[in-house]
Amino acid sequence: MKITNVRTHILEAKLSQPFAYSRAWYDTRTAMLVEIETDDGLVGWGECYGPARMTAAVVESVAPWLIGEDPSRTDVLWQMVYARLRDHGQKGVMIQGLSGIDIALWDIKGKNFGVPVHQLLGGAARKEVGAYATGLYRRKSGDPLKYLPEEAAGYVAEGFRAVKLKVGFGIAEDAAVTRAVREAIGPDIALMVDANHAYDAVAAIRLGRLIERHDIGWFEEPVPPEDVAGYRAVKSALTIPVAGGECEFTRFGFRELFVSHALDIAQPDTCAAGGLTECKKIADMSEAFGIRYNPHVWGTGIAIAASLQLLAVLPSHTPTSLSPIGPMLEFDRTEHPIRHAILKEPIEHEKGIVQVPDGPGLGIEIDREALARFAANA
Repeated sequence: MKITNVRTHILEAKLSQPFAYSRAWYDTRTAMLVEIETDDGLVGWGECYGPARMTAAVVESVAPWLIGEDPSRTDVLWQMVYARLRDHGQKGVMIQGLSGIDIALWDIKGKNFGVPVHQLLGGAARKEVGAYATGLYRRKSGDPLKYLPEEAAGYVAEGFRAVKLKVGFGIAEDAAVTRAVREAIGPDIALMVDANHAYDAVAAIRLGRLIERHDIGWFEEPVPPEDVAGYRAVKSALTIPVAGGECEFTRFGFRELFVSHALDIAQPDTCAAGGLTECKKIADMSEAFGIRYNPHVWGTGIAIAASLQLLAVLPSHTPTSLSPIGPMLEFDRTEHPIRHAILKEPIEHEKGIVQVPDGPGLGIEIDREALARFAANA
């Protein structure tokens, strides 16, 4: 079996209303998908997290290196591409491009052997995964002290047992909103907060101390990803677990975070940190350091499927016990017209539980009509 073609698909869709996290407003959702064809008719799909046109340029530049190669040699091809890009791209869009390629290769490999990817990664430890609802962004109008608690309560009504709140809008507002959301969802629902690295360590610690009383599951990206010392300072100052890593890449990048004990919870994005090949290695490192692993997921159904395949094989956070604590799937609930439309059978939750796809490869089928509908203008 040989690779015969590598294609990129840049997709975009306008939102009905914009929403904001701590550092920017969104009025459009984009996606960059990778399609790899083989000489025996198998097609694999991957997705790149990050700026769509930039990651597409990376994939298109790498494509000639892949033509004629055996797609089942996932680790060998990963090492080849990484080595050829090492002088110019150990992090960022280069690795994001490699991630989408790698996921597509695993999809092909699973289809070739007629098994889901998790079977090839070592076998499933679980067939379903608990999901937490990511939402609770800011809107252009309305009072966040009113609409955010209402939105959070809606997720609980859907069956989610955990929700994540966006913070980073000022310490006083963040503290007030966190309190309001906690009151709305009650004491038994897990509540996490995510600052998207909008604070320095001084501000993050101050906020953390104000919200500790609300039983926060984790404080995500409290400081910029480059500030490893700041992560350690926040972690030392608070009882809230500190999470991060969606802006880190490869096992080499996570090595420093793990050795320095900067995180309680690692959050590599499978579509950014190096794909399934590399994220399995990061997960193994994470277990060796006693650090929990909950992948960041912010993409289409391909990103969700790839993350579920990895989540299926991850060990529980706790050592072997009768009541293990398993890793969770991030389930984006914000508006994303492309997310489910590109799949013939969307991946949905049932009372906060998501089934791991068990079909060959990633276990999904792509709707090409949707690809055409959302194709970005050249």
